[in-house]
Amino acid sequence: MSFEQILPERQLKELQKSVLDFMHTQGYTESAAVFARESGNEGFVADPNDRHHNLLAKKWTSVIRLQKKIMELEAKLSKLQEEAPLRRPSSVAEWLPRPPARTKLAQHRSPITRVRFHPQYTVLATASEDMAVKLWDSESGDFERTVKGHTKAVQDVAFDAKGSIMVTCSADLTLRVWDIAADYKCVRTLHGHDHCVSAVCFLGADRLASASRDRTIKIWDLATGYCVKTLVGHAEWVRSVDVTSDSRLLCTASNDQSVRLWDPSTGDCKADMRGHSNVVETARFAPPNTYACLRRLAGLPPATAADANAPGQFVISGSRDKT
Repeated sequence: MSFEQILPERQLKELQKSVLDFMHTQGYTESAAVFARESGNEGFVADPNDRHHNLLAKKWTSVIRLQKKIMELEAKLSKLQEEAPLRRPSSVAEWLPRPPARTKLAQHRSPITRVRFHPQYTVLATASEDMAVKLWDSESGDFERTVKGHTKAVQDVAFDAKGSIMVTCSADLTLRVWDIAADYKCVRTLHGHDHCVSAVCFLGADRLASASRDRTIKIWDLATGYCVKTLVGHAEWVRSVDVTSDSRLLCTASNDQSVRLWDPSTGDCKADMRGHSNVVETARFAPPNTYACLRRLAGLPPATAADANAPGQFVISGSRDKT
């Protein structure tokens, strides 16, 4: 394979001149003359002030140093792998967290209402009745900052999928949008609920869904801050709201002991699921990778349809009736 197939024309000429300079420096004048003629550099004159002077030797020593550094790093990696060998847990119990707690995070002055992990970074957000959201390094447990703005208890906190926006909701009847890149600056405050806003989630990249004690679920346009749709159906306080990964369904839990499914595009209630005998505190869509286990647990046959793993097939709810 020729150098023309490997190097661009400019780099090839630089290599040839560097080789000629090396030959002249070492006294290989006859070989240099032949090489200059064959490479089309017959007019080349070695000059100590030329940028090609000693360039070949410098490049060669750089390669030797890099090779040595690579060998050192490989040796360190091998040693680390021997000291802490990677292995898969031999039983399910090894995946489960066990006491004692690795870290204790203590900064809030009132009960904590919600905990969320950032989707991209090692950041943990905690919301509290002390009207603040605190941010922590989830690896080290170090406290990073306090985000303030609400005038009553913060009930929920959510991050968008890219991790560039944080949204909070509060008993002060508002939702607040925080720009993470702008040092967690509050860029918008959403007004519209008539009572405590208990939960919020992102509905795709540009919308939000919020649940409130005013018995409604509201859909918000994130860019304008306007409420674009209000979902009505629950008879009492709506405690939680969740969305499928494709943003086609919402599920809500309420004090009226029901869990409801909604189509956020039309506002229609698709299902009113009852069975609990007390307040339903939370309801969440199960991720598709749990469907096979849930089917076995429920005694259902294995799914065979093409949409067997479509989002929104299972909802998990938790109630004050202890189930």
